[in-house]
Amino acid sequence: MIKQITGTLINYYCHCKTQLWLHANRINLEDNSEDVRIGRVLHEISEDRVSEVVFENIKLDKITKDYVVEVKKSDSDLEAAKWQLLLYLYKLEQVGVKKKGRLEVFEKKKQNKKRFLVELDEENRKKLEEVLADIEKIISQDTPPKPKYESKCRKCAYYEYCFL
Repeated sequence: MIKQITGTLINYYCHCKTQLWLHANRINLEDNSEDVRIGRVLHEISEDRVSEVVFENIKLDKITKDYVVEVKKSDSDLEAAKWQLLLYLYKLEQVGVKKKGRLEVFEKKKQNKKRFLVELDEENRKKLEEVLADIEKIISQDTPPKPKYESKCRKCAYYEYCFL
């Protein structure tokens, strides 16, 4: 089932297991999220953007000779973005394409962007495989995990579902 796991699911795994389960089970409340809309616009206007590359069930923001590039609107959750990018590197490696990863983060209210390099080394590969197995276990459950309230929940598209 690993082929079905997307970058979005990896990202949600890092954020919230309830969000992960809901999205994986086709309960999508993000169409009304302003943060999601901002992220989509950012992807569309990125100045050095060629076009998204679709591979299996993932969308790569950009691929160059050396890098798979993932673009984010803020550095608020670099850990989730890192694991999302590691998934892309992992899936490409499985078909013989070896690349490094680069996260590009547009800072709020600034014109410049930060860049972070990511590599799929043995330690990251092992941890990623554990994460993928855990994701499969969570999304195959009959009901979502009970939500745990954190301050970041207020900005989540699923907030009303979980807490109201």
